[in-house]
Amino acid sequence: MTTLETIAPAIESTALGRLDTEGRLLNAVFKGPTTKPGRFGFRGDIALKFQAQVADEKRPPDFSIEQVLTVVQEGESTIPILVGYLHSFAYLETVSGVLDGLLAPGGTYFMFCNNIDLLAKYRVTLRGITYFVLPCDESTVWKEMMDLMGIDKNDVKKLNTAGKLDHLLDAAIGFAENYDAISLEEGLARMEPVKNRNENRPV
Repeated sequence: MTTLETIAPAIESTALGRLDTEGRLLNAVFKGPTTKPGRFGFRGDIALKFQAQVADEKRPPDFSIEQVLTVVQEGESTIPILVGYLHSFAYLETVSGVLDGLLAPGGTYFMFCNNIDLLAKYRVTLRGITYFVLPCDESTVWKEMMDLMGIDKNDVKKLNTAGKLDHLLDAAIGFAENYDAISLEEGLARMEPVKNRNENRPV
């Protein structure tokens, strides 16, 4: 066993352990130790609602938090920062349920949504957890967060995947913009129709 393996945190000893056990961490672009001691990172999707499975058939989830960016610390029971994309604002209620107990009132949580006004920026609090809700249309969560944090891609181009994740999320932790505070119900009333992702795509 190498020294790196000895000190590298195992996902089971982090706040992502439960989600991993539940089979919710999917499509990982990155899933492993980062450049910071005792820190574990994940880039991928977190399944929110599973389809009914027939026998051993593996079906994709009905919907997920997509393009997730998060880091967790070994031995800590909550996720300090999590960023992701929701195809509908309405999924935020499910996010709150699935992640219940894994998020901290003082944590930093961003959800980019497909179907809110492109100029909207909200704060929504559910189960004592505040989410920054922002629009995302034909962009990526990574690019939106880099822009929001004012980080130039040249600032991170020499870093590896883990290093880039650390750099961006360290900049975002503690983000506290005073966006409009709305209730989930207000957000549901204001949200726009969900766009068909397959529209305009070649068959």
